[in-house]
Amino acid sequence: MARKPARAWQEAPTRPAPARARAEIEFEEATMLGALFGQFDANLVLIENRLGVFISARGNRVQIEGPEDSVARARDVLKTMHQRLMQGQDLDPGAVESIIVMSAEPTLEGIVSGDDGAPPIMIRTRKKTIVPRSATQIEYMKALARSDVIFALGPAGTGKTYVAVAQAVSQLMNGSVQRLILSRPAVEAGERLGFLPGDMKEKVDPYLRPLYDALYDCMPPEQVERRIASGEIEIAPIAFMRGRTLADAFVILDEAQNTTREQMKMFLTRFGMNSRMVICGDPKQVDIPGGPKMSGLNDAVERLEGVEGIATTRFTAADVVRHPIVGRIVEAYEGQEG
Repeated sequence: MARKPARAWQEAPTRPAPARARAEIEFEEATMLGALFGQFDANLVLIENRLGVFISARGNRVQIEGPEDSVARARDVLKTMHQRLMQGQDLDPGAVESIIVMSAEPTLEGIVSGDDGAPPIMIRTRKKTIVPRSATQIEYMKALARSDVIFALGPAGTGKTYVAVAQAVSQLMNGSVQRLILSRPAVEAGERLGFLPGDMKEKVDPYLRPLYDALYDCMPPEQVERRIASGEIEIAPIAFMRGRTLADAFVILDEAQNTTREQMKMFLTRFGMNSRMVICGDPKQVDIPGGPKMSGLNDAVERLEGVEGIATTRFTAADVVRHPIVGRIVEAYEGQEG
């Protein structure tokens, strides 16, 4: 019996097409629909492109068609967006993008309604309400509310410092702390303060500018200036912390990867009664001589992780909440370094 020649190729197993589904949502607050859909339906288009669904809107009813899982996610995204608008929050493209990303997480419903009927996770400031924009930010906000010392580690754009400043402003406003102290090491890419023109304030202000920016985003500028003048808000290099006890204060150390071990120990031991400390930094972006091995941040996390009252939140490129391309840039650089 003649043997059949072997095929040079194999038929790929056919995969069943994903189940198609259709969902309809009816929104009661018609006045919110313009902000919900976005200018020229930009928000709906963004959801369609990201989740691979088709969305049509007629009056206050929205129909979603596409793969079953994607339709379910799109429905949750629209409900979350509507809930945020009902709570008086704005919806910019970054917020919509973040909600879409978080729709893949089982925590999205918890952001909307809170666990077991608890209030949604958010931070209210004088100018805006901040809600988590990634699953890791949810845990970070919880840590900011309950822990004494919080290490926030990860790349730029994940909201480490911004969310910490928002929490600090919120606590200053409600009177749970009396002072807000923001600090940074005055070290950037090998530059030295002595080579910069001006007095000490003019020398260090450029290094502290990101902290000012976060403050102005959470409080009216005139209030920021008034509270700085009164001493309620202090923004200073870490060297200015030596010899002090920081009681009744919310203290934030930004760019902590550029502290030495001695500076970090000095800073942590400034902790006083009724205080909270947040130490933010990217362990992979160390500008001091000796690199990561000499970083006070890396040393402190290794020594203190697991100590009662101390929490550590680790962000990754997936948690970047700026433009999506920033996350891809971070991933590309981290891939090369690995």
